[in-house]
Amino acid sequence: MRKIHIVTDSTADLTEEDVEKHGIHVVPLTIQIDNRTYIDGVDIQPESFLRLMKEATQLPKSSQPATGIFKELYDELGKNGDAIISIHMTGGMSGTVKSAQAAAEMSSSDVIVIDSMFISHALTFQVLEAADMVSQGKSVEEIVDHLRGVRKKTSLFVVVDILDNLVKGGRIGKGKAMIGSLLNIKPIATLQDGVYTPIAKARSHKQVVSYLFKAFKEETAGKMVRRVGISHANGLAMAAPLKKLLEDSGVQDVKLTFTTPIISTHTGEGAIGFMYYTEE
Repeated sequence: MRKIHIVTDSTADLTEEDVEKHGIHVVPLTIQIDNRTYIDGVDIQPESFLRLMKEATQLPKSSQPATGIFKELYDELGKNGDAIISIHMTGGMSGTVKSAQAAAEMSSSDVIVIDSMFISHALTFQVLEAADMVSQGKSVEEIVDHLRGVRKKTSLFVVVDILDNLVKGGRIGKGKAMIGSLLNIKPIATLQDGVYTPIAKARSHKQVVSYLFKAFKEETAGKMVRRVGISHANGLAMAAPLKKLLEDSGVQDVKLTFTTPIISTHTGEGAIGFMYYTEE
């Protein structure tokens, strides 16, 4: 019986235990800081990256894995007729999924590439769901169909603490940033169709936590919460009280992780991401 291999990229918030337990293949992105290139999760880690980003003269630039790297992996994994499901960060923020799709077309292996439409834990939800279904003996078609449902029932919020990286990344203008900084505004956004979309503003960490918890309670009322994750870039001022509120309300196993360098580049220091996935 042929195996099904799960492939993802380094923007997924997977633990080493997750990767080893399920045999997940993680293809790293690269990041350039002041003309030096680092491999995400290999020779640069989230905490040290923030320090380098702070000292850098320009905003770091991330690069998706080359098509050839994906093709080489697909060829190897599928050489005995095994199937591959390759799940990646939203195409709205990176060319990674396009690189994977190009490799899948070039490879003779049986590969399905999925745009998760998300990042961080919200990408991880899909990767782990797929891995769990592989261990249950489900088919490629069953897994792909299930992941469509997971995407529809996933919510993701991003809250930026300092507006500098949004300006440098071209997401907001300098004028708006100046006013926002003076008023201490913290934009709250979602990923709608995989694209960063502002939806609200808060004036303090406390207001952010209150907004996110209220949105969570309203959206999950009467539903089973399957997975919850919070990622932060030195953003524990918001992440820690939000995690406590969730746990005090009965939510179990709230994952709390440091954002990957790729995500930190977009959001800047102090930011948090809040993600959850429900079933009816």
